Amino acid sequence: MTRAFLAILRRDLALSLGSGGGAGLGVVFFLCVITVVPFAVGPDLALLARIGPAILWIGALLASLIGLERLFTADVEDGSLDNLTLSALPLELVAAAKGLAHWLATGLPLVIAAPVLALMLNLEPAAIAAVVATLLVGTPAVTFLGLIGAAFAGAFRRGGLLIAVLVIPLAIPVLIFAVSATTSAVTGPVPFGTPFRVLLGLALFSLVLGPVAAAAALRAARG
Repeated sequence: MTRAFLAILRRDLALSLGSGGGAGLGVVFFLCVITVVPFAVGPDLALLARIGPAILWIGALLASLIGLERLFTADVEDGSLDNLTLSALPLELVAAAKGLAHWLATGLPLVIAAPVLALMLNLEPAAIAAVVATLLVGTPAVTFLGLIGAAFAGAFRRGGLLIAVLVIPLAIPVLIFAVSATTSAVTGPVPFGTPFRVLLGLALFSLVLGPVAAAAALRAARG
């Protein structure tokens, strides 16, 4: 079972990195968001530092959705999903492997790029460290919640708009507590650990909910 999980992980990771919709496109989109917002806000460095964590998180949230619409659609179209369904590996673990591969290809590069892009928003070192910590915990939550939208998109042959409609409302609590944790690390008065622990709980919940809900959607479509 472990070999099957790792095989799916390697396959999807290679496909994601080689299809032009993985790390490169996500980071470029992230960069575009962070570059455009200061032009709209103006040269107020204090304002940029205050809203910088929210800007970074909104950019990361939207960039994490890139490529999700093809996560199950390609397997449905070429018949690979039928083989995966009949394999010994439960469909929930298949979805989990696909989600992990997507995060490694798209979410992890965003975490790595965040400290550099945060400098463009005049963030202090404490704020940069907090943003990186929240992104490291929160982006997997967004990805695994995105599995639900990706499963519906693949099962019912709908496009990326369905993913945005389903996933963004589910990801709002992640966004709220991630930005709250970053703000607390800089200005207080709430300790950083309080909202960060809630964010960690949301991430763990998403790691369970996402694969289970995605597998249920795929089974419902096949039935």
